[in-house]
Amino acid sequence: MRYQDIGVTGIYGPGMILVGVAIDAMEGPLVRLREVELSARVPSQARAEIAHLARREDATVRVNWSGDPEIAAWGVSMGTALEYGISSNGHNPERKDRMITSALFVSAELAESPYETGPVLHWCDVREREKNSGSWPVKTDQERSHWSWSPLKAVGPLRFGMTPRHVADALGGEVPAGRQGHFPYWWWRRGAAGQWTLTDDRFEQTGVTAHYWYPDGLPALGAVTVHGRTGPQIAHAGIPLIGATPSRLD
Repeated sequence: MRYQDIGVTGIYGPGMILVGVAIDAMEGPLVRLREVELSARVPSQARAEIAHLARREDATVRVNWSGDPEIAAWGVSMGTALEYGISSNGHNPERKDRMITSALFVSAELAESPYETGPVLHWCDVREREKNSGSWPVKTDQERSHWSWSPLKAVGPLRFGMTPRHVADALGGEVPAGRQGHFPYWWWRRGAAGQWTLTDDRFEQTGVTAHYWYPDGLPALGAVTVHGRTGPQIAHAGIPLIGATPSRLD
């Protein structure tokens, strides 16, 4: 249940018993544990203070699915969101240039692995999302290749409509570091015969993810995500599209 006015989501288990509380990074209340402010913080600062407090209290800090701190002893799993503020005209929200922290707090029954429990999965199912190890690769501008972009047709060597094999060949034979897909029907996951459908190939070395659709029953390249920290440089009308700060791009 989302409580919009205060930036809080209540997560309920069987019997409508509260088992978790998600705090929105922008709209939620400021939450403190001992002397550490957890919400709406610069992630690196919050991470350092959480680690210091955990060492002092002999609590174990691990990394959750998004690469943020998670402490089972406290029942908290941290997250991040892009910061927004009021525009210069004083009316419309606008994106800022930094991330700030959000947080999920859960009961003892869910604390060991919050995002694998039924109530939290019902609120936010991350099973098909790319997991982060807590380290984020970054390439300098000099390390990035420069790609041209033909709107609605191609980006760099990747032409829309390519098969997965042609995509890999166009990227110099790079093997996908990760693949995502799904079965058309949920019961096929349980061992029945069925065709697994490829939806995404992630190419870490190039810094792109290829997304496929099936217009004629076979996978065809329908979209390309260029990663902001590691992807090739792409410009349009003199505007650098990749790796730019949100305010500059806007």
